[in-house]
Amino acid sequence: MKRHNWKINTLFFLGGQNISLFGSALVQYAITWYITLKTGSGMMLTAFVVIGFLPMFFISPFAGVWADRFNRKYIINIADAIIAITTLIAALCFMAGYEKIWLLLLCAAIRSVGQGLQTPAVNSLIPVIVPQEYYVRINGINTTIQSFSNLLAPMIAGAILSFMSITAIFFIDVVTAALAISIVFFLVRVPEGERQKNEAQSGINYFHDIKDGFRYIRNQPWLMGLIIISTVFFLFVAPLAFLTNLKVVRDYGNDVWRLTAHEIVFSLGMILGGVLMSAWGGFKNRSYSMGAGNILIGIGTIAIGFVPNFWGYIVLMGLVGLVFPMFNVAEMSLVQEKVDPVFMGRVFSVFGMLSSALGPVSMLVFGPMSDVVNLNTLLKLTGVVTIVLGFPFFLNKTMREAGLKNINNGSVAVHGNG
Repeated sequence: MKRHNWKINTLFFLGGQNISLFGSALVQYAITWYITLKTGSGMMLTAFVVIGFLPMFFISPFAGVWADRFNRKYIINIADAIIAITTLIAALCFMAGYEKIWLLLLCAAIRSVGQGLQTPAVNSLIPVIVPQEYYVRINGINTTIQSFSNLLAPMIAGAILSFMSITAIFFIDVVTAALAISIVFFLVRVPEGERQKNEAQSGINYFHDIKDGFRYIRNQPWLMGLIIISTVFFLFVAPLAFLTNLKVVRDYGNDVWRLTAHEIVFSLGMILGGVLMSAWGGFKNRSYSMGAGNILIGIGTIAIGFVPNFWGYIVLMGLVGLVFPMFNVAEMSLVQEKVDPVFMGRVFSVFGMLSSALGPVSMLVFGPMSDVVNLNTLLKLTGVVTIVLGFPFFLNKTMREAGLKNINNGSVAVHGNG
């Protein structure tokens, strides 16, 4: 792939993926609100959350193998097609008057499978089409766009549901998926690595390949350390991520505008943080960016547990959103730079499993705990843990050495297939 083409190629790829992401976000909010309004049941919402995460968790190891063995561009489009067809069937059923909650739960489960297929392929495709020295910039831009989608999606979903039915949002998602598939299929150009193509032709032993992926992770001390830190982080960030809405209601009032302001300000912080990481690139050592991100997120979480008034809380949520990309953009870029492309999909599938499973698992602990322990106390304690997680990035020699950039003179990576 010629160097001067990579920016246009990446623009098409990120554009297509974020169009699809926006449609999916609309559906996610619409289904959540529909179930809430129709049932008023916390149990049904819990079922929706669990069903929306578990299929992704179980499919991720296999999806990682497919991302390493087959054409990633095709995997991404197949996943989008699965999601679109599922949504279309749900839309047609609702148009026919068959409006059943179980249908939405089934839709969520199949969409979760599609997302589990797609995520490792998307994350491992970026290093193939982007020069290495631009990983942070591109991941920062992608984080910014995703945060902007998360900002707009609830507003637009709410506006649509005020005038039309949920079916309209289903059809919007089908259209956005079709656009994404067309853009990726016709406009994105991806080099195909001969090594992986030959491996794909020789057949796949899934469990052997999965075992090889875990063996590779175990033999990379920095990667094993990063996964352990990420595991603890995902477990202890749950009160900040999932329970701050509850803090708003308990401490400041149950006005809808307060909850809306909470969501908007955090998303705005993420947008600005993504822009900052894209322009700045973080510290020269990726580990320092991740460590600083952890420490700042922890300090913000503790401060949120102390803040006495709503406007102070809003400012702190915006600041926490601002520093989040310091951790996740640097982490994504480090993995893309350091992991052998042959194992890239399987490594990202492990991170996908962690992000999909640990949130619900930690909520099984922190959710009920928040009813018997003061939520502000939980925020302070988990904030301390998050701060502690930042220190290994500075103090551990293996993590420091792994964080050093390894620039390959700007050439576009051609390892692996598209």
